[in-house]
Amino acid sequence: MNIKGRIVTLRAIEATDLPALHQWGNDPDLWTMLGGWHFPTSLRQTQQWFEGLASDPLNQRFAIDVPGTGLVGTANLVDINWKDNNAFHGMMIGDPSMRGKGVGVDVIMATMRYAFDELHMQRLDGSMIAFNEASVGVYTGKCGWQVEGRQRDWYFRGGRYWDRIVVGVTSEDYRALVAANGYWEP
Repeated sequence: MNIKGRIVTLRAIEATDLPALHQWGNDPDLWTMLGGWHFPTSLRQTQQWFEGLASDPLNQRFAIDVPGTGLVGTANLVDINWKDNNAFHGMMIGDPSMRGKGVGVDVIMATMRYAFDELHMQRLDGSMIAFNEASVGVYTGKCGWQVEGRQRDWYFRGGRYWDRIVVGVTSEDYRALVAANGYWEP
């Protein structure tokens, strides 16, 4: 089963995606903008990560596919809590030519629709580095997420500490957004 947005398709990650994922996984400019930390990885380590995906039901990762372009990044629902119906969502647009073209908005909207309408989630959480204003703006401006907190000096990038912006969205927030903006209407 694929998850359809207006622009993107979220699909299973395939072995043919590994060369691009390996390249993006070793791009320091890309990883500076993302949460967590990262060591350089070999293609073999990327392969081992890929082989573990199928046996991890609480952490689902998707390839972001754009018609005519193919793989442009990844999205996820991780730390899935089936008892309380929540999960953490993040994404990475690895192909720089796809940034600023509505792909990120569509990924977030498609992920929310899938999480809330198919998986019966009640809320999604996320976080980003404070200097990544583009990501904060997409989530909180166009996609209806709320800033729910700030953790000071959480990330260390470029020789200094940066705050972590914590965001969240509920199924009610999502439904109100779609009712107001008609996102899924033809």
